[in-house]
Amino acid sequence: MRTTAPCDERRTPVRRPAVTALAAAVLLAGLQLTGATGARADETPPGTPPGTESTLPPPEVDANSPGLRMRDGATLAAAKVLPLISIVESEGGEERREETGQNLKFALQAEVLFGKDSARLTSQANARIATIAEEIKKQNATKVRVFGFTDNLGSAAHGDVLSKQRADAVHRVLSGLLASAGVMYEIRGYGEQYPIADNSTEEGRKKNRRVEVSFPRG
Repeated sequence: MRTTAPCDERRTPVRRPAVTALAAAVLLAGLQLTGATGARADETPPGTPPGTESTLPPPEVDANSPGLRMRDGATLAAAKVLPLISIVESEGGEERREETGQNLKFALQAEVLFGKDSARLTSQANARIATIAEEIKKQNATKVRVFGFTDNLGSAAHGDVLSKQRADAVHRVLSGLLASAGVMYEIRGYGEQYPIADNSTEEGRKKNRRVEVSFPRG
C-alpha cells in the first residue's frame, strides 16, 4: 500500500513582496493613464484620416539649376492679372451664376424653361427670366448675349435649330421686360457645341441643355 508523505506545515513560504508591489504599481499606473486618456478624447481635435496624409518629403529645388535660368537676352512678359471666377449653382444644378470682374453669366437648364424637345416656355420660366432682367437693369448693361445649347442626342442640325429657337424665346421675354433700357441683343443657337458637362450621362446632358444669358457688369 502506497502512502503519501505528509506535507511539512513548517516549510518556509516563498516571499516575493518586491515583485508583487511592482506589478501592482504598474497596473495602477496603466489604469490611471487609460482613464486620463479617455477623459480627454472629446477635447482632442480629430487628426488626419489614415492614408490621406502625404508620406513623401517635399521636393528639393536647386536654385542654381540651369533649367531655372532664363536664356541670355530673354525678358519676362508683362504682368497679367487673371480674372477670378465666382460660380454659384443651385443644389440640383438647374441654375448657375458665373461672375467675373467684368461679366455676369446666368445659365438655366432647359428643363426649368421648356418642355421636352420644345421651345415653348413653361409657366414658371417667366419668373426666372424676370430675375435675370432685374440684374441686367442693376448692372446698367446695354448689350446682352442670349445663347442656346443642347446635348448631343439626335442630329446636330436639329440641335442647332432647337437651341436657336429656345434662345429666341428667352430673348422675347427679356426684350419685353427691358424695352425702355435700350439694350442690344446677340442671339445664337450653338446646338451641341461647347458642352459644360459629360454627355455620356443623363446628369451631364441635363446641364448641357441650357440657355445662357451674359452681359457686362456695370
